Amino acid sequence: MGKPFTIQIEDDLKIEDLKKKTGLKTKIEVVRMALNVLESELVKKQKIQRWAKVAKIVGDADLEILKEFQTKDRFKDLP
Repeated sequence: MGKPFTIQIEDDLKIEDLKKKTGLKTKIEVVRMALNVLESELVKKQKIQRWAKVAKIVGDADLEILKEFQTKDRFKDLP
């Protein structure tokens, strides 16, 4: 069995309210659902951070490549 968990009165009222709104049977189901939502939000945040890092790396590389093609001579032969 796990360690006892002391819940404040205000938190207990919130859990009871959420239990009624979600239709869950027990308080622990509410807490588990909240933990699952929190965990999924954290995973989402971590994915966004990884994508931002990758996008910056790719974006910087693209800028270097574009600089190679930005010459005045490329418009020389246009009508």
